Amino acid sequence: MRHRVKGRKLSRTASHRLATLRSLSTALLKHKKIKTTVAKAKETRTFVEPLITKAKDDSVAARRHVARHIKDKEVVKELFGEIVEKIGDRAGGYTRVVKLGSRPGDGADMAILELVDFNSVTDKKVKTEAEPKAEKTTKAKKSEQPKAKVKEEDVVEAEVIEETKEETKAEESVSEETTEDKKEEKK
Repeated sequence: MRHRVKGRKLSRTASHRLATLRSLSTALLKHKKIKTTVAKAKETRTFVEPLITKAKDDSVAARRHVARHIKDKEVVKELFGEIVEKIGDRAGGYTRVVKLGSRPGDGADMAILELVDFNSVTDKKVKTEAEPKAEKTTKAKKSEQPKAKVKEEDVVEAEVIEETKEETKAEESVSEETTEDKKEEKK
């Protein structure tokens, strides 16, 4: 039984595991977003969040504590400067794990670990999903509306449809001309 056993071993010795978590944390703070396995992402989250909390107190002792784990001096400066400014008001939850699915090679579950206030994956994902759905719903609503009422959106949509029809006709005529040219060349 694993009662009160904290953490994942990640199939590594203690020293190798610590080195892995340190390097993943450094990469996360440097690039603001990393792609790794779900298990490593969840372990890195528990490793890096206390470091960010410690960095809120900008003192020599706090810098030394963080520098014990983050070996890159530029990343430590960035953590105490830029990152703490953006994340400083949060009480916790500085990172986000977004699951991606399995890796093609070995089937490992992959995830993106990112800092919450930097380059969010989920915001881009929501925007890309919301736009096509919005178009479908507006078209459905427009078809339900009486045709007597004409709005600017309908006029713009009608113009776009007409333009696409004209472009399609032009493309068809060009393709017909090219096929006729090819026939003449064969003769």
